[in-house]
Amino acid sequence: MAIEVGNVFEGRVTGVKPFGAFVALPEGRVGMVHISEVSNEFVQDIAAVLHDGDIVKVQVINIAPDGKIAL
Repeated sequence: MAIEVGNVFEGRVTGVKPFGAFVALPEGRVGMVHISEVSNEFVQDIAAVLHDGDIVKVQVINIAPDGKIAL
């Protein structure tokens, strides 16, 4: 399945940084969930919510011209 805006995927968290989390997607691609997109509630510490190896459901919200995928 091609990765397009609006697609929903199940992925694995591959890294957590103070600003967001990186998630492995199909086709060997990686997207990033910004901390502001993690929850409808305010999240001060993303590491308290997401951890390396977690399986998460994500939606593609943007694909930048340089290929970066926002989830």
